[in-house]
Amino acid sequence: MPSNTAPLSADEDHRQAFRNAMSRLGAAVTIVTTDGPGGRAGFAATAVCSVSDSPPTLLVCLNRGSSAHLPVTRNGVVCVNVLAAEHEPLSRLFGGKTPVEERFAGAAWEETATGCYRLEGALTSFDCRISSIADGSTHEVLFCEVEAIHTRDGGQGLIYFDRGYRTV
Repeated sequence: MPSNTAPLSADEDHRQAFRNAMSRLGAAVTIVTTDGPGGRAGFAATAVCSVSDSPPTLLVCLNRGSSAHLPVTRNGVVCVNVLAAEHEPLSRLFGGKTPVEERFAGAAWEETATGCYRLEGALTSFDCRISSIADGSTHEVLFCEVEAIHTRDGGQGLIYFDRGYRTV
């Protein structure tokens, strides 16, 4: 298998090289929702992972420039919805500049105990309270304690790999 390995040079665009390399790291596609005093918002995310099972905790990376940033940080709650293969169009809707009302009109939602929205038909949904936030430069890293989990049986997962959607 051919490889393309080269050390980064001082004049190389490090940011683009990093982005190109990270495109080769497949990740589950999620929609993260919030609602409360800061307003309703939602965004597509692949930078989500498990931190601990005691207490159950996820981390979610949120771009500081995102329209969801202020509502999420003010509300202090999120629901992380893991998407099934059939949710690709919804992911595109939540990943763009579509107004919030149109994003949520694209699917059926159920309000959770925290006041966020769980996607009906998601493979799994994690209803969470944000326990802490760490500085991640252009992003904030949200540590989210899981209060409730809803999982459906069956279905193929949606991942993002090499700048495209794939199913597993």
